[in-house]
Amino acid sequence: MKNVLFVLLLFVLAQLALAENTETYGWEGTQTILGNYGDIICTIDTDPIHGGSQSLKVVDDAASGTPQAYVAWVVGLSDGDQVTASFWRYDVTPAAAPSCRIWGGWNDDPGDIYNYGGSASGQSDYGPGTGWDLAEYTWTVEGGHTGLVIQVRTYSEAGDTVWVDDMTITAPEGAEIRTPDYDMALAPHTWAAIKATF
Repeated sequence: MKNVLFVLLLFVLAQLALAENTETYGWEGTQTILGNYGDIICTIDTDPIHGGSQSLKVVDDAASGTPQAYVAWVVGLSDGDQVTASFWRYDVTPAAAPSCRIWGGWNDDPGDIYNYGGSASGQSDYGPGTGWDLAEYTWTVEGGHTGLVIQVRTYSEAGDTVWVDDMTITAPEGAEIRTPDYDMALAPHTWAAIKATF
């Protein structure tokens, strides 16, 4: 009997270790992004759409560089954790700008999305430029990082436009996944950040 209970306990613990937390976001409301780096304009659009009735329109407004739209933020991570993110992207310019890809940046302050802790890398593929295609990437947390900001990075000229829709984020159970409908006022703040507001 003890052996059976031991085997059952091992099975339950293994299942708990594999538990996942998944969030989806389709830009069906009025919220666009959590933040940005560089000059980028993000609005809700009704054409083209991948699913539902709306998508995120991302316009590169930078004279140079690679603007980034922060579309998700995962906090409460530990070394070895894996985070997988995907979204559908749209452009109709094969092998030419505009294009975008899914990218990540480490962030170790759950109260400040702009606390950049270095590049987490991302997908090398810019997409075929023939309409909707799925961009997907899996990150493995390392270096003691505790958060990951998931980005839409644009590669184009000022005024060029891409669209994004139907995002899915999967992280370990216990991690918190924040999408554009997350109320940033609820984010925990460090004592230094609180003092700086006064």
